[in-house]
Amino acid sequence: MSSTQESPLAHLIALAKDTVPPMHPAGRPFVIGAAVATLVLRRIWRPLGAVGAVLTAWCAWFFREPVRTTPTREGLAVAAADGAVAHVESAVPPAELGLGDEPMTRISTFLTIFDVHVQRAPVSGRIDKIVYRPGKFLSADLDKASEDNERNSMALRTEDGTRVAVVQIAGLVARRIVCEVAEGDIVAAGSTYGLIRFGSRVDLYVPADSEVLVEPGQRTIGGETPLAELPRGKRER
Repeated sequence: MSSTQESPLAHLIALAKDTVPPMHPAGRPFVIGAAVATLVLRRIWRPLGAVGAVLTAWCAWFFREPVRTTPTREGLAVAAADGAVAHVESAVPPAELGLGDEPMTRISTFLTIFDVHVQRAPVSGRIDKIVYRPGKFLSADLDKASEDNERNSMALRTEDGTRVAVVQIAGLVARRIVCEVAEGDIVAAGSTYGLIRFGSRVDLYVPADSEVLVEPGQRTIGGETPLAELPRGKRER
């Protein structure tokens, strides 16, 4: 066998790495805790250990962070999350971001517990503002969840001055919003910036004259699915 030829074992390992997504660091404490509980349960009664192993595997799967290929075409706002488009409507962005009172186009994506729960930057640009606001834990698919629920709002400015906002919203089961970026950071479209644990919603606000590229009910892939084409040459001073 030639030294440059890949062995069957190496090929299998490479396939496994491509197929099994890595886990977001925020999930490690949960997986470790579940694994320890599984060992304890197994000592008590083996079938309980089997149940614990399944739950540990599910926990690792829930916090998965798959590699995504983000479109490079200029002017696109991509999905910040995996899920289903729940609403496409005109709405004023969260007041705490200071984006004004003019309505923007809001595209809401609802995530179930079966979806990937990391959030990704919808555009490349600079983070102007991040504001966390405590609130209720209503079902994330309700219209009033955008206003009433716990949320973390982020305003971004693209290189040409276009401003967009993305909002992580806690849901009925979700009790923790994680945001790993800070004001002033430069982010790339499709890069992971946060996580909502266990069922949630993500709202994307784009300029009102953007061309929306999705319909309610459509499934999105975070970091890959184009949600809107931003207006050309728009500047925000």
